[in-house]
Amino acid sequence: MSELLQASRTILLVDDETNIINALKRTLRPDGYTILSANSGEEGLALLTQHEVGVIISDQRMPHMTGVEFLHKVKELYPKTLRIVLSGYTELESVTSIINEGAICKFLTKPWDDDLLRDNIHEAFQHYEMEQENLRLSRELRAANDKLSMLNQNLEQKVADKSHEIVHSINLLQISQEILEHLPIGIIGIDEQNMIVISNKRAEAIFGQPPGTCLLGLMAVDALPDVLLQLLQKVYPGGLAQLDEEIVTLNEGTSIRVLINTMGDASQSKGIIIVLSPLRER
Repeated sequence: MSELLQASRTILLVDDETNIINALKRTLRPDGYTILSANSGEEGLALLTQHEVGVIISDQRMPHMTGVEFLHKVKELYPKTLRIVLSGYTELESVTSIINEGAICKFLTKPWDDDLLRDNIHEAFQHYEMEQENLRLSRELRAANDKLSMLNQNLEQKVADKSHEIVHSINLLQISQEILEHLPIGIIGIDEQNMIVISNKRAEAIFGQPPGTCLLGLMAVDALPDVLLQLLQKVYPGGLAQLDEEIVTLNEGTSIRVLINTMGDASQSKGIIIVLSPLRER
């Protein structure tokens, strides 16, 4: 048992005979207990309201309140405190019922054997301290479980919030993709490695791509007409930040307006956006 528990061992002696209490104190003092004493059950109950007591030794035959009556009250008020009756053989019959009810853990007789008395008290304190330790561990376990439950609730809420955020972002992305696909102008995005990373249906139609054919993932130099590549040379890399609207004619004779803009500083381009708009015939 821990030193803390050892240091807090308090025993209560209850007997109406002062010489018995003094003799018990002499016997138990070498074991280092904190010893409280009372000459009646009423005094004993008063002391229990002021001190945490691990073991009680009580006489049976006392005026006003017998040891049985006293220890019954102790069991109700302080059920974890270990209770021992120290009385004569003639009192055994009167305490049999309280023994059977579990209100006391030991019945020792007067006169007592010092070594046997000390051993029984030592065992009683060990039992009491084990109970206290179990209570402490139970409280810590409940506290840990409560904390874990709270952490789980917080984590579940964070996961739910994050999931909601992801779903919201996906919905926005889907809406943006739908808008991009149905724009009446062609949009092409090219990254720093000259790969086409954005392309909508209108852009693919302008370049005469068969239905279902996608420009995504192709290199710009392989997919775009020369006239458009020449315009790109003015902007990327390290050129103009923006190319104002120009009109170019594709190989099929289709004329389109072209607007090119970089997605970043001109000196540190992060990619290029090309906007394509076919000219209406007059």
